[in-house]
Amino acid sequence: MADDPSPKAPEPNSGADAGWSAVGYLLGGMIVWGGAGWLLDRWLDLPNVGLLIGLIGGTVAGVYLIVKRLGA
Repeated sequence: MADDPSPKAPEPNSGADAGWSAVGYLLGGMIVWGGAGWLLDRWLDLPNVGLLIGLIGGTVAGVYLIVKRLGA
């Protein structure tokens, strides 16, 4: 059909999009794994050991995802 417009190429991601994605990965990992560690602490009656391990593990996982998906 002559009236159909050609499909537009996707625009490249801006630096702000990559930055917000990185912040989201870091905060998401810390919140999810820190929360899991906190719940484990409450369940096993531990003094915030699981919370600390969860926060560190979530941060490491967030950095891994940033490097893997964003190539930074």
